[in-house]
Amino acid sequence: MSKPAERINMGDAKKQAISMIRSYDGPPVRIMEVCGTHTHELFRLGVRGILPEQVTLISGPGCPVCVTPPDFIDAAVWLALEKQVTITTFGDLVRVPGSRDSLASARGKGAKVEVVYSPQDACTYAKEHPEEDVVFLSVGFETTTPSSCLALEQAEREKISNFSLLTANKTMPEAYKMLQGSADIFLYPGHVNAIAGNAVCQQLCRQGISGVVTGFTAAEIVTAIAIALSKFKEGKPFFVNAYPRVVKDEGSPAAQALTDKYLEPCDTIWRGLGEIPGSGLRLKEEYASFDAYRRYAIPKMEGKTSPLCRCGEVLQGKCRPVDCKVFGKGCTPEHPIGACMVSGEGACSAYYQYGGVIK
Repeated sequence: MSKPAERINMGDAKKQAISMIRSYDGPPVRIMEVCGTHTHELFRLGVRGILPEQVTLISGPGCPVCVTPPDFIDAAVWLALEKQVTITTFGDLVRVPGSRDSLASARGKGAKVEVVYSPQDACTYAKEHPEEDVVFLSVGFETTTPSSCLALEQAEREKISNFSLLTANKTMPEAYKMLQGSADIFLYPGHVNAIAGNAVCQQLCRQGISGVVTGFTAAEIVTAIAIALSKFKEGKPFFVNAYPRVVKDEGSPAAQALTDKYLEPCDTIWRGLGEIPGSGLRLKEEYASFDAYRRYAIPKMEGKTSPLCRCGEVLQGKCRPVDCKVFGKGCTPEHPIGACMVSGEGACSAYYQYGGVIK
């Protein structure tokens, strides 16, 4: 059942930003909200309803569950069914389709799948169940990757030898470059920049890619859009940090150092975007005992998606979820065909939840 969008609570700052948005008289502009949380908030707040006709919002690939490829799910299912490993994971991943099975359907075949709320919970589970081999599915961008590293730090410190990670961690900079041309302006996710800093966005600006980094409240989102439209009219590339109370140019050196201790860049596949060089993170050789790929000699998975699913095009901003023939029909949150309908941050989920259902 779709929900009506909430009305924006109008404070003075919000009123001014909304007035600027509504009065925009510049050229047509496409703004890509990279982050899935932004996508849902834009719907929930009813922001699309105040946009002039020439302003288009595009949902991008900023949901780690959505861009996780099917071969990763296949590997997790293989571990659970063939190696009788206990899979620990965040809840969103449980119903994401692999080539044949999801973790939910694998559970029905006897797989042990435990939903946890943090990587540290998974590590603690392994400590409390020494008779089980426990693998945590480490999926996420710069924001959540340090927490997986904290779990490794705990496993090292407490000598928890039955714990390992199956990694699908990704970083955003190379994806931004690949998406150049998909939109005129990126709405950068504030929590990512809070960890990674602004250097990459500033570099992208010098290469002609414009963007505004923002938070997640109504005032922050509409202010960022107002700033973006105002700067776009000037006709030259720009970057604005509209979230200075949280985002600093240097980011979080402590979180960066923790990630650099355990992980190194690698090429990786993004659902819908294909392989993006240097956009993934894998465990360094010295931590191979915590690497589920090496520890269990996981065979290469081909990874196939349903031919009915257009998640790949949605993630690239090439189509809207409602343009997909199975949206709201064969593909619903209860019976998803693609990852974008499963994830709580997915664009298809947002369109479905907030009124995009096709009857």
